[in-house]
Amino acid sequence: MVYRSICNFAITCALVWSIAGYCFGQEEPTKKAPGTSLNTPSGAELFNLHCAVCHGADLKGSGPFPPPYRKPPDLTTLTWRHGGKFPSAYVSSVLRNGVKLPAHGPAEMPIWGAEFETTQQLDKTQVAARIRNLTDYIKSLQQK
Repeated sequence: MVYRSICNFAITCALVWSIAGYCFGQEEPTKKAPGTSLNTPSGAELFNLHCAVCHGADLKGSGPFPPPYRKPPDLTTLTWRHGGKFPSAYVSSVLRNGVKLPAHGPAEMPIWGAEFETTQQLDKTQVAARIRNLTDYIKSLQQK
């Protein structure tokens, strides 16, 4: 009798547990409304988290970079190297799409647009906001 009660209790618990798991597992993740920046990190936060490891905290390409990679460019001279005008469209494109790969060899830099979209499961609006924040941050630190 006790054995049967324990078995019934265990079966009931297992059934409740699996139903609860099924119900909660089917819940759609809540998505942020397009265009909102409630959880969008600042350009400085994004740079320190993703870019400083190679470009250095000072944006001058002073971060550690292992062979076979070449020294990252100094991002504080972009305006100077583009005739005195900051190349926002170019920087955004490189962040979103990466750079042209050599015929042989590793990619020089991650493709942040795809990285943000896949690993962090962000929609296109959220990715665009991160790319914009990064671009604006780099622009704000250009040499005068």
